[in-house]
Amino acid sequence: MTRGSADKKGPKWRRFGEAKGAGRGRAGPQGRSASKGPADSSDDSLVRLFGSHAVEAALRNPERRALRLLATENAERRLAEAIAAKGVPIERTSPGALDRLLGADTVHQGLLLEAEPLPEPSLDDLVERAQQVGPLVLLDHVTDPHNVGAVLRSAAAFGAAGLIFTRRHSPPLNGVLAKSASGALDLIPVLPVQNLARTMLDLKGIGFRLIGLEGTATAALEEEPFDGLTGLVLGAEGKGLRELTKETCDQLVSITTAGALASLNVSNAAAVALHWAALKRRASAK
Repeated sequence: MTRGSADKKGPKWRRFGEAKGAGRGRAGPQGRSASKGPADSSDDSLVRLFGSHAVEAALRNPERRALRLLATENAERRLAEAIAAKGVPIERTSPGALDRLLGADTVHQGLLLEAEPLPEPSLDDLVERAQQVGPLVLLDHVTDPHNVGAVLRSAAAFGAAGLIFTRRHSPPLNGVLAKSASGALDLIPVLPVQNLARTMLDLKGIGFRLIGLEGTATAALEEEPFDGLTGLVLGAEGKGLRELTKETCDQLVSITTAGALASLNVSNAAAVALHWAALKRRASAK
């Protein structure tokens, strides 16, 4: 079948116009609350993913339960294989209808997938992945979904084992974040925690070296060997790491820069740090 609801008589899709409840802001996945626009409207049991990369990654993720796919004819054709494999019910729509549902500025590329949140990994799961894959990334009150999505994308590109952030003061795992992650939300396990400092202490007890990125630190990121279990800790835009978070890190480092503009935003800093960690791991493996 080419669509999840097809039968011998042909596809059972209907023209989609306007969904009930469009534009209402509710609590995000995993019970976190945030102020959202139409593109991120959700409740505890539903996430909305839009854009080709985010939707395709969700369709190809066996852990993601897809409930309903809204797609234009062209978009459905582009993802025909993934749609057929997932068997998700599909409803034909138009770009204008998705604009009205998600907001005129949303780059949806003709796709909106309604799905269940992914199951949360345990800390043990992430530790096991870190032993095989690479560092963990810990975010301290990073609230911008674009930044968190970009961090996830870098984590997938450079081989991070997972992402940990606070259950509160973090964006919901859908919509804008998923679009910015370009599919990485369904590739990198994400663990929300109640208390970041306590989780950091748990990781240190297991043997992790926690490296905090701090612009004023005198030690350089480039001096880190990245030769064991490692966690990269990054703070919010402008505020940086909170005091307790800094105190809990094993080492604070800064990224060596040149020129008048010496600061990087959190997603760029994460990309540089993860790339450097990947190079160090590759060199030590030779």
